[in-house]
Amino acid sequence: MEQHISVLSLLVVVTTAFLTPIILHRFKLNFIPVVVAEIIMGLMIGKSGFDIVHQDAWLSTLSTLGFIFLMFLSGLEIDFTAFRGSKKRDALANGKKEPNTFVTATTVFAGIFIFSLILSYLFVLAGFIDNAFLMTLIISTISLGVVVPTLKEAHLMKTVIGQIILLVAVIADLVTMILLAVFVSIYEAGHGNTWLLLILFGAGIVLYFIGKKFKTRTFIETLSTGTVQIGTRAVFTLIIVLVGLSETVGAENILGAFLAGVLVSLLSPNQELVHKLDSFGYGFLIPIFFVMVGVNLDVWSLFSEKKLLLLIPLLLIGLLLSKLVPVFLLKIWYDTKTVISSGFLLTSTLSLVIAAATIGERMEVITPQMSGTLILVAVITSIFTPMVFKKLFPLEAVKSKKVSVAFLGANQVTLSLSQDLKSGLYAPILYHTKMEKSDKQIANSLFDIVEIIDYSIDSISRANVFQSEIVVISTGDENLNASLSIEAKEKGVSRVIARIESIELEQKLREQNIEVFSSFMSTKTLLRALIESPTVINILTNQETGLYEIKMLNTHFDGMHLRQFPFTGDVIFVRIFRGKDSIVPHGDTELQMDDRLIVTGSKEYVVELKRELEFCETC
Repeated sequence: MEQHISVLSLLVVVTTAFLTPIILHRFKLNFIPVVVAEIIMGLMIGKSGFDIVHQDAWLSTLSTLGFIFLMFLSGLEIDFTAFRGSKKRDALANGKKEPNTFVTATTVFAGIFIFSLILSYLFVLAGFIDNAFLMTLIISTISLGVVVPTLKEAHLMKTVIGQIILLVAVIADLVTMILLAVFVSIYEAGHGNTWLLLILFGAGIVLYFIGKKFKTRTFIETLSTGTVQIGTRAVFTLIIVLVGLSETVGAENILGAFLAGVLVSLLSPNQELVHKLDSFGYGFLIPIFFVMVGVNLDVWSLFSEKKLLLLIPLLLIGLLLSKLVPVFLLKIWYDTKTVISSGFLLTSTLSLVIAAATIGERMEVITPQMSGTLILVAVITSIFTPMVFKKLFPLEAVKSKKVSVAFLGANQVTLSLSQDLKSGLYAPILYHTKMEKSDKQIANSLFDIVEIIDYSIDSISRANVFQSEIVVISTGDENLNASLSIEAKEKGVSRVIARIESIELEQKLREQNIEVFSSFMSTKTLLRALIESPTVINILTNQETGLYEIKMLNTHFDGMHLRQFPFTGDVIFVRIFRGKDSIVPHGDTELQMDDRLIVTGSKEYVVELKRELEFCETC
């Protein structure tokens, strides 16, 4: 009988996790993060609602695994290139010099932590909680799971202000996770001494160098395909080893999982592996965890204590003040709306608050009702702070921002193309090795070329090539092009285009999501099309009315029929690519997020449409 109950509860939870994003999409509730919606759905089917789900061994195990995998992915989300701070500082739109992202973010977080400590002692003096250490961690933590998708949606990830916000969240994640492990070591009876954590970090360093040594071995590439998938196996082995070691030295298992994610991030995994891990985590384990958070949360018990009801608004005010006051340092460079909206986004907090509250309840530092209150406040911040950020943040500057394109290798094609792109939505930069004095004078009189010593990774990194949104690699050596394109992809460049003539190399690079072009194949294809379809070629090559691709990222138009589309410019929708499907557009065709629209029309109207669909004003 018990076995039947466990299967039924698991069925309800998994079905709830499946239906949640569908409901959000159907009712256009895009302002609510999916993880928050999963907690709300859990409230409805759990103790606070219909009470049709009961905790059992299956759900407990899967929920724990979900939390462990969430912490792993949080560590994996950290981009350590942001800590370099070597990027050339340009002038902002207001004429001021850009701030140093690392120094600014570190200073802001230091202010957040100090302010959180002061507020924590005030909460202790008011009698809400007994442990100021735990309360400091709860107030100072920031949710990467909310910050990252919000910045991506607003197209701010590559901007300086976006990098500062992201880096503050990253530092907060790192520091609060480590301090949470220290908290457990100090306050929980039976756990090891704090110094034992050094064993865990020492093991992490050893595993990092082992992974770095074996990562480039040829047999690893061979075993990474088919049914073996050695990379995925290695990741799960790393998680289990560090989780087990973490518990052995007296720390929380989530610290080991977080450290595993950090190590994998440092090893720069290929994007295909990251996609697999994301799919498995956010597609199965993590939704179960968040639904179970809602299931186990008894909201009605909070109403039995007036003190806890009073704590909810006070804690919300405390969370806001702890971020808004330190963030006002940014007023030196940015306007008030930008600063305040940034402070609101940094107020979002979720995963680590749930971790801290769960640990505090288990250690009997706080009551179950207090734990529920803290989680409820975290859910509230995750709903309203991104909404306030989107409403307040001035997106005019984002709309006028151009996409950075780096060309490695100056030749007839790249020189001419860089000139053509300058007048549109792109900001091209040419990088080339040192030239003869006479060649340099001729080139610089016509083109803006940045000289680099050679095409080594160090030289290219120092020139900040990999910080561009699109990198086009067109040197005279296709093997060099291939190796540089792989390195660029591993450095996190979203789009990498390489000139490759070899079919074998082309296939290898396409498997790693690297776009390839070939002078021979391009010429052959163009000539064939010119013979077979001269009118189509005329459309493609016409500077005024060519074919263009636009990605639909504006939630305002999500679900809108083409016949209702308000844009009246000289543009015709030719084709819509949705995932693997190719759709012929009609008046009844609905636009959906991430659609790739192929349009034709005059360049002026296409640029306007591109800005309208790829940069959102109202969401």
